[in-house]
Amino acid sequence: MVLRNERLKISGVVIAYNDAPNIRKCLESLHWVDELVVIDSHSTDGTTEICLEFTPHVFHYPFQGFGALRNQALTHATHDWIFSLDTDEVVTPDIQEEIQGLLAQGPSAQAYMVPRLNYFLGQSITHCGWYPDYRQPQLFHKSHMRYREDLVHEGYELDGTVGYLREHVEQTPFRDMDQYWQKMDRYSTLRAKAMYGEGRRFHAHQLISHPVFTFLKMYVWRMGFLDRKPGLILSMLYAYYTFVKYAKLWELQKDASANGVPSA
Repeated sequence: MVLRNERLKISGVVIAYNDAPNIRKCLESLHWVDELVVIDSHSTDGTTEICLEFTPHVFHYPFQGFGALRNQALTHATHDWIFSLDTDEVVTPDIQEEIQGLLAQGPSAQAYMVPRLNYFLGQSITHCGWYPDYRQPQLFHKSHMRYREDLVHEGYELDGTVGYLREHVEQTPFRDMDQYWQKMDRYSTLRAKAMYGEGRRFHAHQLISHPVFTFLKMYVWRMGFLDRKPGLILSMLYAYYTFVKYAKLWELQKDASANGVPSA
């Protein structure tokens, strides 16, 4: 039993790769954790050197999927409670206070979802399906949770219950349009490879139906129009990402067929 005011210790974990413009602000916002662990996929832009200013616990692993990297981070964390933060996220004073209070009182769940307030083109996005943007627990007991080792959009397996925090972290997934195109190219390739590995097959209508559905879902049904021009741009960009993802799936399927590789 945890005595009141006897705060549980927590490890902050971050996975990083070539994100020098963001990583310093991210790590500065984790000054309050008891231990900071960074898993770096051999960055070449100075990210590693910045991380070493904040913690000696910087470990290097080749990229084999986000889920695998996150699980590697758990093996290096020495405390039971984990707070996971991406390099494009920062902890606000409000969520820091909420987490510290929870750890002092004693958590009632084994994992907690944390809202994310995303910024795009200098504006907070509160529609388009981008808020509260729950994807996976960011605060959890490491003996109760593991990540599924997917290439991208990794899931998780939890032995226990999930709670929800009130306060949010702030995320800027794309600093500008140039970074959006870079991430879109990388993520669409990873997602196409994952779909192909899952045995998903390409059909020509997916190049039209799926992008149109993505746009309508974000801009109309999830009211992205209320986010004004950034909401329209974001919805169009995600529709294009969906188009490219399926085009790459077709390319993978075509190349495999040309090389005599049987369908998955």
